[in-house]
Amino acid sequence: MINLKIALEHIDGIVINPGETFSFWKLVGKTTKAKGYIEGLMLSHGEIRTGTGGGLCQLANMLFWLALHTPLEIKERHHHSFDIFPDDRRVVPFGTGTSVFYNYVDLQFYNPTNFTFQFNIFLSDEYLEGTINCNADLEFIYKVEERNHQFYQNEDRWYRGNEIWRMEISKHDNENLVNEELIIKNNSEVKYMKSNEFTESL
Repeated sequence: MINLKIALEHIDGIVINPGETFSFWKLVGKTTKAKGYIEGLMLSHGEIRTGTGGGLCQLANMLFWLALHTPLEIKERHHHSFDIFPDDRRVVPFGTGTSVFYNYVDLQFYNPTNFTFQFNIFLSDEYLEGTINCNADLEFIYKVEERNHQFYQNEDRWYRGNEIWRMEISKHDNENLVNEELIIKNNSEVKYMKSNEFTESL
């Protein structure tokens, strides 16, 4: 929670004006002990380890999920190379998580519209929560849909893949689908069970 609280000071309330690009690391900066950051969990090179400022992927995940529900363009986003959480702990589709690592693995959004968007992120007693607001009433709503989900085996390892699509739906024309966009194609190694246990569960 400490690392999230420090990073939120730079993220909460941030505005993305028309033509502007949001950059996670440009706002947060390097996570150092001098700034108050402590050791936390990090996902790196296929393993879980600790590092100063660890845990900020939770914040990046929230920002990415919110941005998917707007017309903001995903300029840079990196998915984790492995999947560590079974679905009983998952509240959003597999593959909508985000990897960030200072200063070369960034999360960036571009605002191609004539509208202004604002992120509002906060910590409750138990959860990281957030909203994204616009200065105008948009003509469309945006929904996220998972497609082509599959588990597959390669030699002695199991992998998981899917596609994440963003649906643009008219608010005024009987909720007709206006556009759909493939945002992500995910392929990640499954880490939370052994191959024989996984086979038995299928």
